[in-house]
Amino acid sequence: MTDKIKRLIDSINKVIVGKEDVIKNTVCALLCEGHILIEDVPGVGKTQLVAALAKSVDGRFNRIQLTPDIMPSDLLGFSIVNPKTYEMEYRDGVAMCNFLLADEINRASPKVQSSLLEVMEEHQISMDGTTHELPRPFMVLATQNPVETYGTYHLPEAQMDRFFMKISMGYPNFNEEMVILDRTENYNPINNITEPAISLGDIIKLQEDVRKINVCQQVKKYILDIVFATRNDENITLGISPRGSISLYKSTKAYSYINNRDYVNPDDVKRMVHCVLSHRIILSPKGKTRYKDTVSYLDEVLGKVEVPMNKI
Repeated sequence: MTDKIKRLIDSINKVIVGKEDVIKNTVCALLCEGHILIEDVPGVGKTQLVAALAKSVDGRFNRIQLTPDIMPSDLLGFSIVNPKTYEMEYRDGVAMCNFLLADEINRASPKVQSSLLEVMEEHQISMDGTTHELPRPFMVLATQNPVETYGTYHLPEAQMDRFFMKISMGYPNFNEEMVILDRTENYNPINNITEPAISLGDIIKLQEDVRKINVCQQVKKYILDIVFATRNDENITLGISPRGSISLYKSTKAYSYINNRDYVNPDDVKRMVHCVLSHRIILSPKGKTRYKDTVSYLDEVLGKVEVPMNKI
């Protein structure tokens, strides 16, 4: 990987213990200007991951704890009359930043969730006929707890599809948790990051470099074969959309870039399939009986789809 990417990953590792794959996935999403849904039980480091990323990059980080009484104006901002000029002036909401942590997104009302759609897709805020561009890079990192469902609202499929990937932290193993205990006994691990590892300008340049990664026709066909397998299957109610195939295509370019290659191979596709596609699929009643979850279903799809031999 490049020196800049290595510095960024090493910086996040100062806070997050033993989650190299999760960190790499997060960096992949950042390099593709994508948004992440972090779904896991409380207390495994979801918020710490986002805070570590934001502190490792020289950008503006905002956090909003989503509850049922949060209003769209808290997120998007609002217009107010200037008493001196008698003109309407826009006041920023929390979304006007580089990194937005939307904590417990499924506790927000559907009205607030829908207000995120334009922000995530268009990277802009429309208010009183005026469009306010969000700064670049811009990334939404939302968390949700899959266990406690009381007082939560289901995220609509349209919004789920706008998340570039869904990741899970998972529990640490025994040795990793021992390191966590040692780190947190006397101080907050986030204080290990004393200065940004990379600038916003560096991120934008890296994003441009990722776009130049080569993907041959055989690998493109491999991506589409996987996607199309989910669209004509009695086990699936909702298959992968074109947005999903584009996201998988972009993620493989970012992953190959992180691994110092200027081309994508089939192994990159296999590596990114689960985190990019699993949240975009809805199993049919028959599929729910046959498969444990969408990850198990995608495992079977990968086993059936022919893998191209040509890697470049």
